[in-house]
Amino acid sequence: MEGRKVQRVGHSTLAVSLPHEWVKEVGLRQGDLLMCNPEKDGALRLVPGSMAQRKAEVRECLINSDLCDESGMLERIVVGNYVLGREIIRVVSAKRIKGEHLDEIRRTVRRLMGLGIIEETPTQVALQCSIDPVKFPIHMAMRRLYVIASTMHKEAIQALTEHDLKLADETVRREEEADMIYWLIIRLASVAQQDKALARELGLEESMQILSSRVLVHFLERIGDWGELIAKNVLEIGAYGTKIKPRVIDSISQLSDLAQAVCHKAMDCFFTGDVLLANSAIETYKKIIETKEEKLIQEISTEVPDAAVCMRLRAVIWGIRRIAELGAEVAEITIDRALERPSKICETY
Repeated sequence: MEGRKVQRVGHSTLAVSLPHEWVKEVGLRQGDLLMCNPEKDGALRLVPGSMAQRKAEVRECLINSDLCDESGMLERIVVGNYVLGREIIRVVSAKRIKGEHLDEIRRTVRRLMGLGIIEETPTQVALQCSIDPVKFPIHMAMRRLYVIASTMHKEAIQALTEHDLKLADETVRREEEADMIYWLIIRLASVAQQDKALARELGLEESMQILSSRVLVHFLERIGDWGELIAKNVLEIGAYGTKIKPRVIDSISQLSDLAQAVCHKAMDCFFTGDVLLANSAIETYKKIIETKEEKLIQEISTEVPDAAVCMRLRAVIWGIRRIAELGAEVAEITIDRALERPSKICETY
């Protein structure tokens, strides 16, 4: 932070000179317009008129579908532009957009919140995102993603214990909802990186907050992925699930409860900054879940004679362990974030 003295210019006007390095960085010249935005805390934010104008402009991109020959390439490019905060995405072709490309576009639109087709011709498809970032506080979206991912894990195990294949199938289909929230959060974080004023409205005032939020949301999305994988294995086990001994099912359910407890603690401490709770989550994973997982794998090898079912149950148990591990990693992020602020445990000077 650089200090500047207030000078009097004329009879009643006060003025402050601008730092040379900042003027050079933003390309400010004599006669340029400078926008002054008073902040709620009494600070005054200065924005060059040219920058304010650029932000007001609609962000648009043009994708040449003729160059997207590989499978899934066009879909990933559309998703990438959505993440970067582009408001209008045009997909064009010199002759005619291929049928498989149209399928990719429609599939992608279903996966991305707020994105829709506003124009379609043989040579062009225009997509527009109607999301207003201010109406989607990023922490609320993160809570929503965790609820979805946690529910997928819980219901996948419930489907195993209750031999409910319909519930397992519903869990698999819920993964699309998790992906939709995930990409929305990544878009919000990306836009926040580009617009500091918007970042403050989203509750991401510091660059480290944006970084940690992106890492956290990746972990949450992976929890949902593992919940989906568990549900798919339950579907593969099918009717044989009724033949698995109750004590094996109970052991798997207990391990799942421990994994969920780790994740719940991790998410609670992420929002509260409770370092002790975060440490408890990590220790639960390292000292209890890892040991129980190894013993349960050995137990299944002797208690389940069917090799294919045994393999599926091992995959379920491995999924539970990975969910707990991701919860512990969330707790690690929480400790790092908490240490950014002074506390009774750790003071800064």
